[in-house]
Amino acid sequence: MAEIEASQVVKLRQVTGQGMMDCKKSLAESGGDMDKAVEILRKKGLATLAKRAERETKEGLVVSKISADGKTAALASLCCETDFVSRSDDFTKAAETLAQCALACPADEGIDNLLATTVGGKKFGDILTEIVSKTGEKTQVGDFAKYKLTGPGLITIYVHFNKKVGTMVEIDTDNDATAKADSIKRVASDIAMHITATKPLAIDEKGISAETIEQEKSIAAAQIKGKPANIIEKIVEGKMKKFFTENCLLLQPFVKDNTKTVSQVLAEAAKQASGQACVKRFVRFEV
Repeated sequence: MAEIEASQVVKLRQVTGQGMMDCKKSLAESGGDMDKAVEILRKKGLATLAKRAERETKEGLVVSKISADGKTAALASLCCETDFVSRSDDFTKAAETLAQCALACPADEGIDNLLATTVGGKKFGDILTEIVSKTGEKTQVGDFAKYKLTGPGLITIYVHFNKKVGTMVEIDTDNDATAKADSIKRVASDIAMHITATKPLAIDEKGISAETIEQEKSIAAAQIKGKPANIIEKIVEGKMKKFFTENCLLLQPFVKDNTKTVSQVLAEAAKQASGQACVKRFVRFEV
């Protein structure tokens, strides 16, 4: 068996970030071949990931990245098994790299596309394998979305201070001047924060699936059995109105001023900017 020098172990540790003992063992197994040792460590991570496939990943971080010109943005979450690991330096660095990969990913969605994205000479899938090998915990990308402006507007992201939940929202405007107005920038940021807090299902009623609407109607009707049909119809109508108000973003009372709806607040901001604005889409991720 080839004698493993300390300098080799240190070099492998610098390359992979793995523990000294793991590096020494992999070098011994590879006969001192650095490339083979790296592959052995990678396989160790894959084996750990396979062994823990059924484990739940309830902890982690939500991360984001916006391009320098503000026209492209990405939101993603990296999940693990314990809060202890989610607060470790290795996991935090991997989450930061995830944000870079999310922005660089050529596709706007699809975790497989994200895992295949290369940043700094490494695919994120390989980085994920390394972090699994280091921590011994199942680690995976929870969610991923990327927005690109195709016309006048702006993309705003809000990630809560605990990094467990965040929102990305895209606002369409009638021109670039409106998008650059302070009133629009401010309300876009507030709306992202509002979505994070209130968890709307859709922008408006059109965004609620027919299946969900029928389910809510059935629940409402079941709660008032025995009443005349015309009375049931009116009560169900009232309950559905409340449901839409609670779950449609534009109909929700604004968190910073519940005397106004989100729609009214956005309209006022657009008026101040002497333009028009509307919410095009949003996504909310929570670990």
